[in-house]
Amino acid sequence: MSFKQELFDQFARIGKAVSNGRRLELLELLAQGKHNVETLASMSDMSIANTSQHLQSLRQAGLVTASKIGQHVYYQLTSDHIIDLLSVMRTLAEEHLNEVNRLIQNYLNVKDELEPLPREDLIRRAEEGLVTVIDVRPEMEYQAGHVPGAINVPLGDLDSYLEKLPNDMEIVAYCRGPYCLLAFDAVEKLREKGFNARRLQDGYPEWKQAGLPTE
Repeated sequence: MSFKQELFDQFARIGKAVSNGRRLELLELLAQGKHNVETLASMSDMSIANTSQHLQSLRQAGLVTASKIGQHVYYQLTSDHIIDLLSVMRTLAEEHLNEVNRLIQNYLNVKDELEPLPREDLIRRAEEGLVTVIDVRPEMEYQAGHVPGAINVPLGDLDSYLEKLPNDMEIVAYCRGPYCLLAFDAVEKLREKGFNARRLQDGYPEWKQAGLPTE
């Protein structure tokens, strides 16, 4: 086997590791911060055994690392470049797979047909005091890192928080990524209650990867 063949075989280990949809979902969850197996299993609606097997495949490919804290083993991404990988895969799928666009149309566009707010516009509008930003991810993910000034309002707590939100200012919601249903559902609920609400174009991982300030 030539050097080039052997090299590409090693590259293919990454491709094999991310060739499973459940593993891609786990990578998106880990892009929010470190999690243990039990939490990842609950968030991804998989059994602990299946979650553990997928994490081992990702670990063998060098995409995640594990460390023991107390009685639990926590996993995290080995590099922020993995966020870039997920973004490139998403872009290619949107450009070349009709099924992806059908799913987006049937499941997401029916919830929100408005164009999401780009990061640059959010920064400008926030500096001018024109928006209130809410992070609708679970508190543990918010605590691991969030957009500066964002208020943590997990989707399940949104109803009880409505009275605290300004009704004379645009509300911008974000969560784990551009396909995260938490932000779609939050914006849908806010609009039903009469708020001027929009989604951020991306999620927290993309914001962080762009080199923008975080808290």
